[in-house]
Amino acid sequence: MSKEQPRNPLHGVTLEMMIRLLVTHYGWEELGRRVPVRCFTVTPSMGSSLKFLRRTPWARQRVEYLYLATRFSTPTPPPAAKSE
Repeated sequence: MSKEQPRNPLHGVTLEMMIRLLVTHYGWEELGRRVPVRCFTVTPSMGSSLKFLRRTPWARQRVEYLYLATRFSTPTPPPAAKSE
Protein backbone atom coordinates (compact mmCIF):
# COMPACT_ATOMS: atom_id res chain seq x y z
CA MET A 1 0.00 0.00 0.00
CA SER A 2 2.81 2.45 0.76
CA LYS A 3 4.77 3.61 -2.24
CA GLU A 4 8.44 4.39 -1.99
CA GLN A 5 9.36 7.92 -2.92
CA PRO A 6 13.15 7.98 -3.14
CA ARG A 7 13.36 11.46 -4.71
CA ASN A 8 10.80 13.20 -2.49
CA PRO A 9 12.71 15.02 0.28
CA LEU A 10 9.48 15.45 2.29
CA HIS A 11 8.65 11.73 2.32
CA GLY A 12 8.33 10.57 5.91
CA VAL A 13 8.60 14.10 7.35
CA THR A 14 5.54 15.20 9.29
CA LEU A 15 4.33 18.77 9.51
CA GLU A 16 5.10 18.72 13.23
CA MET A 17 8.68 17.65 12.54
CA MET A 18 9.06 20.54 10.08
CA ILE A 19 7.73 23.12 12.53
CA ARG A 20 9.88 21.79 15.39
CA LEU A 21 13.03 22.05 13.26
CA LEU A 22 12.15 25.55 12.08
CA VAL A 23 11.33 26.78 15.60
CA THR A 24 14.56 25.27 16.92
CA HIS A 25 16.54 26.86 14.10
CA TYR A 26 14.85 30.28 13.86
CA GLY A 27 12.61 30.70 16.92
CA TRP A 28 8.95 31.71 16.72
CA GLU A 29 9.67 35.40 16.14
CA GLU A 30 11.95 34.88 13.13
CA LEU A 31 9.70 32.12 11.78
CA GLY A 32 6.83 34.63 11.91
CA ARG A 33 8.91 37.07 9.87
CA ARG A 34 9.81 34.48 7.26
CA VAL A 35 6.28 33.03 7.02
CA PRO A 36 3.98 35.88 8.11
CA VAL A 37 0.93 34.08 9.48
CA ARG A 38 -0.80 34.79 12.79
CA CYS A 39 -0.21 31.31 14.18
CA PHE A 40 3.52 32.15 14.22
CA THR A 41 3.27 35.80 15.30
CA VAL A 42 0.44 36.04 17.85
CA THR A 43 0.79 33.67 20.84
CA PRO A 44 2.42 30.92 18.78
CA SER A 45 1.98 27.30 19.74
CA MET A 46 2.52 23.96 18.09
CA GLY A 47 -1.19 23.08 18.26
CA SER A 48 -2.47 26.28 16.67
CA SER A 49 0.21 26.13 13.98
CA LEU A 50 -0.59 22.54 13.05
CA LYS A 51 -4.32 23.23 12.93
CA PHE A 52 -3.90 26.30 10.71
CA LEU A 53 -1.33 24.79 8.36
CA ARG A 54 -3.38 21.62 7.82
CA ARG A 55 -6.30 23.76 6.64
CA THR A 56 -4.35 26.31 4.60
CA PRO A 57 -2.45 24.87 1.63
CA TRP A 58 -0.63 28.08 0.63
CA ALA A 59 0.78 28.55 4.14
CA ARG A 60 1.79 24.90 4.40
CA GLN A 61 3.57 25.20 1.07
CA ARG A 62 5.60 28.15 2.37
CA VAL A 63 6.53 26.22 5.51
CA GLU A 64 7.57 23.21 3.41
CA TYR A 65 9.69 25.44 1.18
CA LEU A 66 11.38 27.08 4.16
CA TYR A 67 11.97 23.66 5.73
CA LEU A 68 13.64 22.38 2.57
CA ALA A 69 15.72 25.53 2.20
CA THR A 70 16.81 25.32 5.84
CA ARG A 71 17.37 21.58 5.96
CA PHE A 72 19.27 21.18 2.72
CA SER A 73 21.15 24.45 2.43
CA THR A 74 24.87 24.07 2.39
CA PRO A 75 26.47 26.13 5.12
CA THR A 76 29.13 28.52 3.99
CA PRO A 77 32.50 27.84 5.55
CA PRO A 78 33.91 30.48 7.88
CA PRO A 79 36.42 32.84 6.32
CA ALA A 80 40.02 31.74 6.55
CA ALA A 81 42.08 33.46 9.21
CA LYS A 82 44.47 36.01 7.80
CA SER A 83 48.08 35.60 8.74
CA GLU A 84 50.12 38.73 9.25
